[in-house]
Amino acid sequence: MRQPLRRFKADFFKALAHPGRIKILESLRDGEKTVTEIQALLDDEPASASQHLAVLRMKDLVVGRKEGTSVYYSVADPLIFDILNAARELFNNHVTHAQAMLDEEEALAGTASGR
Repeated sequence: MRQPLRRFKADFFKALAHPGRIKILESLRDGEKTVTEIQALLDDEPASASQHLAVLRMKDLVVGRKEGTSVYYSVADPLIFDILNAARELFNNHVTHAQAMLDEEEALAGTASGR
């Protein structure tokens, strides 16, 4: 049972392994968006948004619904935002730790030079 779960987790994180896909998911916090709105967010080639959406759909991270000629995307499970929030907290902790190390280095350098 552990191997299928590990494979799921690995595939899940592979789907998140691109800044454009993270940007798409974060933009969906406010609700569904059309493909056109998502393309405008990415500032890339239009095919880029379609490719990212295809990966996210394939991993069941987003769902689409068609209305007229527009397709609207939303997250399949709002728990994805908990994971994105946790990643932000990890990043903040990393930055805080790195800043503390730099501050310590500067303090030691100042002490060594007699400041």
